[in-house]
Amino acid sequence: MRAFLDTNILLYAYADDPKQVSARRLIDGTPIISVQCLNEFAVVSRRKQQLSWIEIARRIALIRQGMSSIVPLTETIHADGLRIAERYKLQIYDSMIAAAALSAGCDRLWSEDLQHGLMIDGRLDVANPFL
Repeated sequence: MRAFLDTNILLYAYADDPKQVSARRLIDGTPIISVQCLNEFAVVSRRKQQLSWIEIARRIALIRQGMSSIVPLTETIHADGLRIAERYKLQIYDSMIAAAALSAGCDRLWSEDLQHGLMIDGRLDVANPFL
């Protein structure tokens, strides 16, 4: 199984939350993320957790080390994300995550935010690891 992580999994990995253990276990499996996930992680870490830029950079460096791949946001992924947003009625940022996962050949997208059990394009299974 090629697994892709949504940003919320990365955030839980650093949160003082019971979901932290499950999130870290997923990261230990050397999954795939996108640059968008790193950007969203930085935004939430700064706005909601009020972390310093130095701490954010430190955490992002650790996240990057644990990934097997980090997918860039390309024009093709963007176009696929728009199509996915329309077809599945997803928020644009969620659909871009799904498009990046598909472009990386993933068959599983771990996310707390998306509908558990949703199958995107017959190839990408969305699963909530906290259920």
